Amino acid sequence: MNAPLAARTTGQARRRGGVRAGDSPGARRMNATLAAWTTGQARRRGGVRAGDSPGARTLLKIVIPLALVALAGCGRKGPPVAPEVRLPLPPSEVRATVGPGEITLTWKNPTRRADNRRLRDLAAVRIYRVGDSGVGEPRPAILEGDKIIGYTELIEVRIERPEPAVIEGGRGRLVDRAGLKDGQRYTYVLTASDFLGRTSAPSQRVSILFITAPKPPVNLTGIAGERQVELTWEPSPSLSDGSPLAGAITYQVLRASSPTAVPTPVTLAPIGNRQYTDRDLENEQTYFYSVQAVRADVGSVAVGEPSSPIALTPRKMTPPAPPSGLIAIASADAVRLAWEASPEADVAGYVIYRAAGNGDMVRIARVTVPTTVFVDRAVAAGPYRYAVSAFDRASRPNESGRSAEVRVTVR
Repeated sequence: MNAPLAARTTGQARRRGGVRAGDSPGARRMNATLAAWTTGQARRRGGVRAGDSPGARTLLKIVIPLALVALAGCGRKGPPVAPEVRLPLPPSEVRATVGPGEITLTWKNPTRRADNRRLRDLAAVRIYRVGDSGVGEPRPAILEGDKIIGYTELIEVRIERPEPAVIEGGRGRLVDRAGLKDGQRYTYVLTASDFLGRTSAPSQRVSILFITAPKPPVNLTGIAGERQVELTWEPSPSLSDGSPLAGAITYQVLRASSPTAVPTPVTLAPIGNRQYTDRDLENEQTYFYSVQAVRADVGSVAVGEPSSPIALTPRKMTPPAPPSGLIAIASADAVRLAWEASPEADVAGYVIYRAAGNGDMVRIARVTVPTTVFVDRAVAAGPYRYAVSAFDRASRPNESGRSAEVRVTVR
């Protein structure tokens, strides 16, 4: 009877929570060991034997299967997951640009895993580089372990402390100056890893031919006008290494709102001319301009350092309209003037002019808005002419023409 009981016990374990499809290997081993142990125990210590009471038999039938179910359940796990779906996605939008003696690499950090689940524990981005003569296709990027075969690892950028790289808003930037040679093609590949060290597939390769950038343009000058500035400059004298200029040289105009702000390009693309008019600016605001030379040669582009900045302040140059409605009333020792207020919002005040008889007009007073009256007490008997002009709030005020003259005689 012991053998039938063991078989029955094992069957119950299988039906109630023993080895099933999808159970982990650990659960299978535990169930097999427990079944063997139970069979042995039943045979040695208390298997159902002739003479056992019906209650003992019943208790044994209940307790042993329950124990098997409880122990087997401890090792059960969910459906198996392929390791590759847990990997981070690789960095994307990898770009490279050539500067003076450097290549600037930019990229976007991944936010998802390969199974499209949110990546919450991005730990690092590794940057790899390989250089060649530029003939044929760049070396393929093949991951072996957590390294790219045939590529040199430049740096591991830790997300928490990325220096010397910069991480801002989920995007990264690294300036590479390590042993760059003119005329060499450099190919970059990036990988991402999480805190468990799981490494993504390689990113898309980006290749760029390194060429020497031009020196900055010289003698940048400008003239500020109304809501615009006019810029002119002279060409770059040579490449940054002192060699003669080569390739097509164009220019990028940069503008900043303060001396410490990062300048940004004004033009949509570099221009061939050495003059530029920047329009639609704000009057009375100072802008800081610089120009950098751009070299295009042998299929690559190199951007030089900006020139020294110059500050220019556009200003209003259109004067307001002359005042109207001027009247003059003479008394025994004074002349009282009044006129209509100017409708223009930027008028700051008025200038009063006087002439004795047929003499020249002379400025005698200035009043600020909202005043539109003036009493001239510095008069003697005789004829006088008066006129009024308006001036605006510009940093260098613009004055209107004079109003129509009025004549009055002091008696």
